[in-house]
Amino acid sequence: MSIRNSVVTEDSYLDAARDCILAVGVRRTTLTDVARRAGVSRMTLYRRWPDMGGLLADLMTREWLATAATMAGADKSAGSATAGRIAANVVKTIATLQENTLFQKIIDVDPEVLLPYLLERPGRTQDTLLANIEVTLTEGQREGTVRAGETKVIARAVLLAAHGFAISARTMSDASSPEGLGAELKKMLERYLAP
Repeated sequence: MSIRNSVVTEDSYLDAARDCILAVGVRRTTLTDVARRAGVSRMTLYRRWPDMGGLLADLMTREWLATAATMAGADKSAGSATAGRIAANVVKTIATLQENTLFQKIIDVDPEVLLPYLLERPGRTQDTLLANIEVTLTEGQREGTVRAGETKVIARAVLLAAHGFAISARTMSDASSPEGLGAELKKMLERYLAP
């Protein structure tokens, strides 16, 4: 019998939840399934997450912010905060998110999981993205490479446009045109943000 390390990180629980969801979807995944896959007791998970909704929210936040952080890191090395650079970053972030297997599984099997974040309230990921967009817009306005205006409102308009493309783009495209839609979003945002 092997001795198991008693210190299991939160990431290992989230990894187990991700694996379960990829196997059977959100609705069919239980905390018991996640605990079993993580090799811990149900009570260990219940102490941290009283229900699957909280665990799922933490998992989605981790996944989506990792995608956004990758794009933000690339964005910071790209130079000044121009309207074109901001638009390109939004399009790249959407494309990367759409390639995320967890995102794809949720869209394919359990899209209703995303409805509260689209219809009722922003989530932690959206709040973080809004803050990042606002900072970049402020830099661009200072440099004169982004139009004047209230950055909080402009950031929200950018994120709302991104929502539609991230979640609904495949309803408006055939298999050969996702890049074409991305190019159109880039033009739209460039023109919206240009000074």
